[in-house]
Amino acid sequence: MSELIRVPDIGNGEGEVIELMVKVGDRIEADQSVLTLESDKASMEIPAPKAGVIKAMKVKLGDRLKEGDELFELEVEGEATAEPAAAPAAAAPAPTAEKPAEKPAEAEPAPAAAAAPAASETVQDIHVPDIGSSGKARIIELMVKVGDSIEADQSLITLESDKASMEIPSPAAGVVESISVKVEDEVGTGDLILKLKVAGAAPAAAPAQAAAPAPAKAEAAAPAAAAAPAAKAESSTAPAAAPAAAPANNGAKVHAGPAVRQLAREFGVELNAVSATGPHGRVLKEDVQAYVKSIMTKSKDAPAAGGAAGGMGIPPIPEVDFSRFGETEEVPMTRLMQLGATGLHRSWLNIPHVTQFDQADITDLEAFRIAQKAVAEKAGVKLTVLPLLLKASAHMLKELPDFNSSLAPSGKAIIRKKYFNIGFAVDTPEGLLVPVIKNVDQKSLLQLAAEAAELAEKARSKKLSANDMQGACFTISSLGHIGGTGFTPIVNAPEVAILGVSKATMQPVWDGKAFQPRLMLPLSLSYDHRVINGAAAARFTKRLSELLADIRTILL
Repeated sequence: MSELIRVPDIGNGEGEVIELMVKVGDRIEADQSVLTLESDKASMEIPAPKAGVIKAMKVKLGDRLKEGDELFELEVEGEATAEPAAAPAAAAPAPTAEKPAEKPAEAEPAPAAAAAPAASETVQDIHVPDIGSSGKARIIELMVKVGDSIEADQSLITLESDKASMEIPSPAAGVVESISVKVEDEVGTGDLILKLKVAGAAPAAAPAQAAAPAPAKAEAAAPAAAAAPAAKAESSTAPAAAPAAAPANNGAKVHAGPAVRQLAREFGVELNAVSATGPHGRVLKEDVQAYVKSIMTKSKDAPAAGGAAGGMGIPPIPEVDFSRFGETEEVPMTRLMQLGATGLHRSWLNIPHVTQFDQADITDLEAFRIAQKAVAEKAGVKLTVLPLLLKASAHMLKELPDFNSSLAPSGKAIIRKKYFNIGFAVDTPEGLLVPVIKNVDQKSLLQLAAEAAELAEKARSKKLSANDMQGACFTISSLGHIGGTGFTPIVNAPEVAILGVSKATMQPVWDGKAFQPRLMLPLSLSYDHRVINGAAAARFTKRLSELLADIRTILL
């Protein structure tokens, strides 16, 4: 019986088929990759859910697919055993291909007979778990080696994306048999990390293989044998592919992975101007770097034509030999610091920033917070000002929805969001991280306090997942625990506003009759002037100050 295989859950949106790894008639194993999809954020290989023979393909290169779309018809394993009898003609050529595999097949019974001792162990593939829709992450540390005995939940590797570092734990205890990755590799959800020999075998697996060892071996060997010539043929054609990619600047579609596209964005490079040297005309990181190097070389060779302009026409800062003035030390930036600097620079260059300053009287709010201290402690949380700011900000995003929006890529519309996710900045030794609390409007103050504390701790211990840092509509950056009277926070694109909070101080405030001591909290609201005008920003901080002065008004 044939089974229709569909696209599994790939998150929101759709992806383009950029590679087909199988064809009609191929026999595939469960979890074998059958095609590659590429979205605007990641490339992902789609595995087969079952073993069997492909009867019909429902997709082709260039198709755009989403969850639930048809991929192919599969004659599932077990049903396919009746096929050789039904189609002897197709089976006839098989012996010629299987001849070399017959001798090893004859030797199979011996291991099968000796399978009893091996029944206490099985080899398990360990894959990269779900790391969010951010796509690929770079391996910066391997924590195990072949032969190591590891425990369940022991960290195997450390991944670093453009937003966070995370350690990937082992789902089981066992001995590392082989490692499929190395430092600097970029991996995504579902990629193989290593093979782990674990205690306890799946007894059903051995009989399934023993039922037809020779055909399985022969069929596996045939593609394997064919793989080497195919690889050679592909590599031999690679030089010819490069010239074909040269006219890429004619506006044709560019094939490149998310990491390459991100690198190109950071350099401000149009990918259709880059000559591709990768397989099937794909642009590689090295291609982008070579292109940038060639542009820089041309600029140096022709200063009159290029002038002293840097990226985006901005004059570069002249290089200075600081050692002429005294002793110096060069301290490398962490990768997170470098990526953060790039993101902040990009936001600053693209967004016309304006900052609105105001002060909120939080005297009564602070009294309320202190009064609820015992209640919070009983719930096992510490109630700080942050949960109150989160709650008030979510209320403001509902009142003034333009602050809960993003500018459409066309620049001709704004996209208003109907959810209220707020990020908050956390200072860590590795750099600034911004975890995100989802659905702030639906959570209590104590829930917000607990979640904020948990995310802050995960940030400091490098345990944040990509999902923990995605989906923010608005950001709060608080420096109140350090000091200061105001600052100009940089909007975190594609958001359109960010709230900066400084240290609250006691100040004399005129009440119409006399000066009264009031606890005043400085607010700094930076916003994207393309979406928000000054009057709207002033209304935001004024109304926010009113909410913080009497938090009970949120209930109205």
